[in-house]
Amino acid sequence: MSQSSTAYKVLTQDQMSALEADGTFAGSAVDLADGYIHLSTAAQLTETVDKHFAGQPDLHVVAVDLDALGDAVRWEESRGGMLFPHIYAALPLSAVVAYSPLERNDAGEVRLPVAG
Repeated sequence: MSQSSTAYKVLTQDQMSALEADGTFAGSAVDLADGYIHLSTAAQLTETVDKHFAGQPDLHVVAVDLDALGDAVRWEESRGGMLFPHIYAALPLSAVVAYSPLERNDAGEVRLPVAG
């Protein structure tokens, strides 16, 4: 299976504001506890939101260029044996290729952010 060069991170409004202001995101409380920043592929994103962010308002989806992060990215087995991209470093704003408020399509799937 070829691995995508784009993955997605769900951020709260406060986390999104900090990323924009600071130019970097060190991770959520869960990320910091686990020692890496959790990301999802496009195919994994809706399930991630449903499982970990259900009912939370003011969420944002950030598209991350994994190639820009080089060796900091590791694909590791997680939920149901699937491989998930993890970043073993802070996420720099320079690696973010698009972001948008979290919205769903008519089928209930999370819409991916589209770069300008």
